[in-house]
Amino acid sequence: MTFTDFNINTPLINALSDLGLTHPTTIQERAYPVIMSGKDVVGIAQTGTGKTIAYLLPCLRQWKFTKEKHPQILIVVPTRELVVQVVEQVEKLTTYMNIRVVGVYGGVNMIRQTPLIVAGVDVLVATPGRLLDFILNGSLKLKSIKRFVIDEVDEMLNLGFRPQLIRVIDLLPTKRQNLMFSATISEELKDLVHDFFVEPLEIEAAPTGTPLEKIKQIGFKVPNFFTKVNLLEFLLLNNPDFSKVLVFTSTKKLADTLYEELAPKFENQIGVIHSNKSQNNRFEALRNFTANVNRVLIATDIVARGLDISDVTHVVNFDVPEVAENYMHRIGRTGRADKNGVAITFITKADTDFRGSIEALMNRKIPMVKMPVEVEVSKILTDEEMPQIKMKNTLVRIPKKEVGGEAFHEKKDKNKKVNMKVRRAESMKIKYGKPKTRGQKYKN
Repeated sequence: MTFTDFNINTPLINALSDLGLTHPTTIQERAYPVIMSGKDVVGIAQTGTGKTIAYLLPCLRQWKFTKEKHPQILIVVPTRELVVQVVEQVEKLTTYMNIRVVGVYGGVNMIRQTPLIVAGVDVLVATPGRLLDFILNGSLKLKSIKRFVIDEVDEMLNLGFRPQLIRVIDLLPTKRQNLMFSATISEELKDLVHDFFVEPLEIEAAPTGTPLEKIKQIGFKVPNFFTKVNLLEFLLLNNPDFSKVLVFTSTKKLADTLYEELAPKFENQIGVIHSNKSQNNRFEALRNFTANVNRVLIATDIVARGLDISDVTHVVNFDVPEVAENYMHRIGRTGRADKNGVAITFITKADTDFRGSIEALMNRKIPMVKMPVEVEVSKILTDEEMPQIKMKNTLVRIPKKEVGGEAFHEKKDKNKKVNMKVRRAESMKIKYGKPKTRGQKYKN
């Protein structure tokens, strides 16, 4: 099947042709007719399967011109980088259409984004927090929304956006089409669908744990952090085919530490991206990696979700993710667009259980390879890797508190008084030696 077999208008067909897209992916082929029917949809598909175009095509196909300045299509995504990516995708698909698309996200002054919304918008792409900001200050009206799309829902819930998301949904028009796309489906996500969707149809392109056949998986048993650094350095120096490498770490601190170790040896070849970086630094690191200015990008899992980075030759799991599904999201950054890829994982003794969960999800083993003999095994351990001394928790009996007795000295006279109050009559008697009256009252 090709896109020409769909009920797509000429402007969209021409845009797809310019992008070199002729055959739809599985999720695109299954989602298009269902979304065109107007029903609510929950799409489950792996990363890299074309979810963005799967919901954009039918939404743009059904868009109709109006003189109103309020958006008809609202797309909510979890990260700033994903906002930029979806906006770019809409712009590419609407090259031959007169559609206004705007993307808004946090980390930027609202004063810069407000004129874009006030001037008029047809397709709005936003992160939940910034979207709510514009709704509450009155700059954005949702009365014209006909299609509401939530992309990467599971990641949005993991980031704690559920309250903002529910508040936005409550403000939307009752008559609308809801579209939700995600790589995994959890109980929390099912509850969200049950509460706000109307008889949705679930479309699953591939099970969550289905491994990507175009990705060669390799595992190395590595004892500690600095040995991992040495191994990664060896692979980068001795393999020219490692031309576009995405390195994943589990924490932001670990990403920064790894960057500090590698940057002096690979000057102007490495970038780092995570949520603690400034907006400009994040965009610059992503832009340099996408444009092949940087050879290596060190990142946390924020990049594994939704971002479309083409031609990634290798993905390196510097440490094994604790959540098995995140492994699939990570390695799915390579082996895209009919190209082969390689996923390399550094596995320590502490990662044994995590590795087992991943293999159970994929229903296959990660092939293990011996570490090259040239790689130096470091004996230096980080603070986190240092052996933890476990002290025996011996309960010490607390001595009983001795009951105190009477005071060891005689009280002063002033402290012996119990009632200090003296009536006036008594004080007068003490003073004058006899009762003192105020005299008789005479009556007229």
